[in-house]
Amino acid sequence: MDPVNPMNPPVSVRTVAVVGLGTMGTGIAEVLACAGREVVGIDISETAARRAVTAVEASTARAVERGRLSGEGRRAALARLRTATTLRAAVDADLVIEVVSESYETKQQVFRELDGIVRPDAILATGTNALSVTRLAADSRHPERVVGMHFFNPAPAMKLVEIVSSVLTSPTAVAAVTGLARDLGKEPVAVGDRPGFVADGLLFGYLNRAAAMYESNYASREDIDAAMRLGCGLPMGPLALLDLIGVDTARTVLEAMYADSQDRLHAPAPVLRQLAAAGLTGRKAGRGFYTYAAPGSAEVVPDALTPAAVTADAVPREVRTVGVAGSGTMASGIAEVFAKAGYDVVLAARSTAKAEAARERVAASLARSVAKGRTTEAARDAALGRIAPAGTLDALAGADLVLEAVAEDLGVKQKLFAALDRICKPGAVLATTTSSLPVVACARATSRPQDVIGMHFFNPAPAMKLVEVVRTVLTGDDVHATVRALTATIKKHPVDCGDRAGFIVNALLFPYLNNAVKMLEQHYASVDDIDAAIRLGGGYPMGPFELLDVVGLDVSLAIEKVLYEEFREPGLAPAPLLEHLVAAGCLGRKTGRGFREYARR
Repeated sequence: MDPVNPMNPPVSVRTVAVVGLGTMGTGIAEVLACAGREVVGIDISETAARRAVTAVEASTARAVERGRLSGEGRRAALARLRTATTLRAAVDADLVIEVVSESYETKQQVFRELDGIVRPDAILATGTNALSVTRLAADSRHPERVVGMHFFNPAPAMKLVEIVSSVLTSPTAVAAVTGLARDLGKEPVAVGDRPGFVADGLLFGYLNRAAAMYESNYASREDIDAAMRLGCGLPMGPLALLDLIGVDTARTVLEAMYADSQDRLHAPAPVLRQLAAAGLTGRKAGRGFYTYAAPGSAEVVPDALTPAAVTADAVPREVRTVGVAGSGTMASGIAEVFAKAGYDVVLAARSTAKAEAARERVAASLARSVAKGRTTEAARDAALGRIAPAGTLDALAGADLVLEAVAEDLGVKQKLFAALDRICKPGAVLATTTSSLPVVACARATSRPQDVIGMHFFNPAPAMKLVEVVRTVLTGDDVHATVRALTATIKKHPVDCGDRAGFIVNALLFPYLNNAVKMLEQHYASVDDIDAAIRLGGGYPMGPFELLDVVGLDVSLAIEKVLYEEFREPGLAPAPLLEHLVAAGCLGRKTGRGFREYARR
């Protein structure tokens, strides 16, 4: 009788062997030992085995200091962990988790040897994040007991575990590792066998696009990373994350994804091969996209690419009065930002009533800040007093800088810039807050394109720290210097980027969102599982479908169309499901239905 049979009760997992004691294997061993499992850590290198024990001792000591683990709990966990340098140490294991290098040959050799060592009812799990579980299982004597168990780094902190079944995997094996994951305090997500699974399948395409953006010299590594951290609330920028994962590992994952999808967006950016070939594989090597204090260190140190202290390209123009054209949420938010920073603000709308309503929106926002103790009543009154609402664009005639925050429609914006060209005084800086349209097209609607620049704030403007500074080929050096200095004065973080669709943030964010929709279309995983995988596996504040519903499916579709028209990459074509939902009027939270349904207000 085969013990790993769907009719048998789930296997009880008490003893676990972890094969491969690198960073991931060590973290998994720690999680298991702290959860009461007997753990055998196996590595052919005695040095690696000793290093793993030292790392677990240090990590658990920090957990005690932070109140996450008791002293007695730590001593018991360390007593449950032993190491060995031969696979024969796994003879009594109920479960073996391999986390050796991402190589079919290496992993298959481990499974072949384990077949002759472990009990027939023992489960064999691979920690791969790129290779085919089916292919690994097919080479095993008992393919029905082979399953994927993909932890995320750092394993003690990250909650997600992707449970990967092949067509050969027994439901009993799946049930056993799923139950174990829950016992470890993790959240298991069941996925099918394809490269990257859910989380990495979405994240690595995004990371690859960031690497390609850097390679093209579109933006600096620091600006790319800052843009995604500050603009999207991500815990790390993409290039820093590639260094953490390992440039060579990322390239392996992308190669597997490209072989499966043939999507050019998954073809590894050449810079990944160049860095890997040079041994610059990231933190573990002490150098990758960034340079680190030592191999394995997280401390970034200056190198030849580190920006020097920012010096202006030219003398900035003086800005005392700021004009804001528009009356929506973004316009009122930008007006609030400048007023709080001490600038006189003219808030111009199509009517006095709309301008007054926008000012009232600022008043409500400032009142909330007072209630939360973020500002004083005196500061609120002073900021509100600096905002002058106006029902005509003529009121912007004396402004030193004017920002438009009107509808995201190129014709509307060009008409507005033509009007500002007639109204605004010579030397005034004219800025657009567009998130996807060509800034130069707005500039050409004026007789002074050298004075026009992009200044892309993020919503809500008072809270979000990022401003993408978009310079066209016609923008004057002094205008660029003015906007960078002004952005720092209002306590925002400027990042420089060129005038192409999506700039930094949207050019990286929306292809990732589009790929999530395609993954759903293919019935690979559910909305809830994809969102959970990204939140728990990537540390993102929102899953892709939650974010799409917040942004608005119509807005998202419009941006994706602009990106596709600009870059003409087949992989950027909007997912048909997104187009169908928009056509049906399912636009997200604002209509009560998008990828999820919402209670009507």
